[in-house]
Formats: sequence, structure tokens, C-alpha cells
Amino acid sequence: MRIGFIGDIVGRPGRKIIKDSLKDIKKEFGIDFVIANGENASHGFGLTLESAKELFSSGIDLITGGNHSFDKKKDMNVLLETGNVLRPHNYPIGVIGTGLKICDVKVDEKIEKLAVLNLMGQYSMPIVDNPFNLAKKVVEELKEQNIDNIFIDFHGEATSEKRVMLMMFKNQVSGICGTHTHVGTDDLQILDNTAYLTDIGLTGCYDNVIGMDSYSPIQRATTGLGAHFEVPNSCFSILQMMVIDIENSVTTNAFKIKKFCNKSELIITQAVKV
Repeated sequence: MRIGFIGDIVGRPGRKIIKDSLKDIKKEFGIDFVIANGENASHGFGLTLESAKELFSSGIDLITGGNHSFDKKKDMNVLLETGNVLRPHNYPIGVIGTGLKICDVKVDEKIEKLAVLNLMGQYSMPIVDNPFNLAKKVVEELKEQNIDNIFIDFHGEATSEKRVMLMMFKNQVSGICGTHTHVGTDDLQILDNTAYLTDIGLTGCYDNVIGMDSYSPIQRATTGLGAHFEVPNSCFSILQMMVIDIENSVTTNAFKIKKFCNKSELIITQAVKV
């Protein structure tokens, strides 16, 4: 099984580069299933029905979320009930939806099970339940069901939280990839049969501030006055994807793909086996 994971999709530029590139990348690399964090896909904040439809038609199979999941609450409520859309699993009891999905992935002529778990960190985030204790419970339950192919999207601000997740679940899950900061980290590795990357980085504008027009962030930094962040209509965009190979429940390989909007060639970074 070869799965791909795309980082925080930011607005129209992020959706466009996925629409323009993803199907070709899936075909070239033989990717069986694509997961993408889409909490910023609609105007930079939240996810609408229309944007979700566009992403699914572009080749994404499952969409995960984070602290902006409910920014478009009306649409999100519908998506969580009817679509392949997750929100962090550790939102308190009573919040609509789930952050866990067991997917049927077609590999050649066989169907294999893949569990996707979406969690959110605690530092500088909305009120959520402890992600580490919940993850321990969920992983144990999945193992009892003989589901060993497990991927975690950990949406968090603190790199230390993400690293703790790896130390807790190395050799228990297939892959852990961080999202939220929009800045890719340079620590792709396979540690004790678990592929890991602290943050995949955004898919969207690469020449601004975390995918947003730089005017408002500069104003906030220099004056302390807040302003609404806007996604530029045109920019130099990037697509970033982590790819993991799983054979007989063993993670055998991992690499990262970078695709820039004005270049046909791809930049490939191979995981280090630790």
C-alpha cells in the first residue's frame, strides 16, 4: 500500500495546484490513497461543500481538519455527516463528527484496511481532550481489530508535542505527520517502523506569510493591531506531500514530494532510517 499525505491546503492557490498536479503525481508514483488536511482550503479558513467537492474530484480520498475545521460551521456539519471528512478526534464529547475512519484501500486487486486518526495538540489550540491518552486508547482498539495500518495527522503548534506522539507510538503505527504551522520541517525519518515528519508544510502560496497575503501579518507584527488575513489571488505556489509505503503492515519506505507551480520537475526527499 502506498499512501500520500498533503499538508494544510490554503485557499484557491492550494486547491488549484492540487487540481493541476495531483492526478499526474498519483499516476506517476502509483499512490493508492491520498489524505489531505483541508481546514484552510476555503478562503484560508475552514472548508465549504464546494471546496470539498473540488478536492475530491482532484484526487483526494479523505480530508482531515484542525483548529479551523468549524470556521464554515454550516457546511462542515454537512460534510462530517455525509462526506469523507474528519475533524480532530479529541474535540470534546458532543461535537459533531469524528476524527477516526477505517478506510478500504484498493491495492492491485485486493482491499486493505487503513485507519486514519486526526488529532489536535493542546498548546495554543482550542479546548480539546488529551490527544496522547486518546490516541493510546484508539490504537489499542484498532490493534484488537487486527488493523495495523494506522496513519496519524497530528495538528499542532508545538514540535515537542508531535515528537512525543512519535516516541509513544513508534513501531505501533505506520506513519505520523504534523500539520498546522504551514512550515515544512527537515526531519523526515523512519523510526522503528514508523514514518515521521514534524510538519509537512502548506500547499498553497509559498511567497507570502503561511499562505496569506503579507500585509496583515506585517501590520500585526509592527503595530499590534489585528487585521483579517487574506489569501492572494495569484502567487508562487507549492504542493507538498509525504508518501509512505506499507508492506504486510511494515513501513518500508517514505519520501516527500515538492511540486512548484512553474516547474515540471519534482523535488524528492528520501526519509532517513533511524
